[in-house]
Amino acid sequence: MKVSKINLEILTQKSELIHQHLLELNQAVNILPWIPTDLVLKALQELYTASKIFQTAAAEIYQNEQKILESYNLLEIQFQQYQEIFEYAPIAYLITSEQGIITEANQTASTLLNIPQQSLIGKQIINFVPYEEQQNFYHQILKISTDEVKEIILPIQPLNDDHFDALLTVKSKINKQDQSTTLQWSIQRIYPHQSLEITPIKNINELENNLQIHRYAKGENIPLYPNLIWYVNQGLVKLSTFSETGEEIITGLVAPKMVFGSTMTSLQIYEATALVNVDLLSISETQLNYSPALKNIILPKIQQHLKQAEYFLFIAGQRKLETRLLYLLEVLKQRIGEPVAEGTRLRFHLTHQDMANICGTTRVTITRLLGQFQEQGLIIIDNKRHIICK
Repeated sequence: MKVSKINLEILTQKSELIHQHLLELNQAVNILPWIPTDLVLKALQELYTASKIFQTAAAEIYQNEQKILESYNLLEIQFQQYQEIFEYAPIAYLITSEQGIITEANQTASTLLNIPQQSLIGKQIINFVPYEEQQNFYHQILKISTDEVKEIILPIQPLNDDHFDALLTVKSKINKQDQSTTLQWSIQRIYPHQSLEITPIKNINELENNLQIHRYAKGENIPLYPNLIWYVNQGLVKLSTFSETGEEIITGLVAPKMVFGSTMTSLQIYEATALVNVDLLSISETQLNYSPALKNIILPKIQQHLKQAEYFLFIAGQRKLETRLLYLLEVLKQRIGEPVAEGTRLRFHLTHQDMANICGTTRVTITRLLGQFQEQGLIIIDNKRHIICK
């Protein structure tokens, strides 16, 4: 900016000098009789007019330059003020790329994450999230809309220190110059007994609308993380363990609006498998701890899960195989049944082997018993191979 100011001053000085020379030339012409006076005077008049226009334009440019310089200096002062507010704010602030790479961090963030301020630059923010929470964190920020403000409660893991619960507020912004996306973060530590209600969830519909959906294909194993509860939005999930001989033991079937997770079992070997394509919602225990409304929705679902496990034990305790299978069909009617003209149709396929594992028998026996039930008019098999219970 200083170079422009000097150039404009020289330009103004030169325009004034040219104007002075034209005046002197005009006076000299009047005393030189051999030059046609009228032509020279006309030419000089035109030059003089052009010189005045040029001089006026130079002056206006100089004045505009002064205003620009003043605005620039004011912006520099304001930028410095905002930079100091960012730097010394009592809340931890971070700015990251869309991929979560930290580009700016204030001193409070450095203290909170227990790492030197300059060392934060270039690191992934997900590195400060415990491993078992990283997938949940990643999915929560994956589809943040432009200018959307999202609040996330989850543990934060400082460098070489114990993790703590935190409230993260993130906003997505688009740089108008290069159309790049940045994420603006604030991190606030949550202390014990502090009550937070970040998501005003009042019912199941609001739960389904406010949480990120995770999709798993039929046959895919669903990861089970400590301190994470899965809520089934659509589909059917099989929960199972294995005997000493390697045989599968099905411990539960999780239908829509039911929950499951590693925190809801004491079994060392525990698997969750999608029996059909499923949509799941992830809920961390941290979210439950600081959201009373969310807890009121999920706790009855956990009780429902425990009751189903109890019912499966009841089925396994029946002495007759036919009775076990009839009880299993009854629970399936309640969980995944839909009314049709002929009775209650099971919306999802359960293989004969899966039924055998629940009932403690063989696949061949289940196939034989289902055939008997069909002959007795207890069930119907429709053209899409779905079971319809009478």
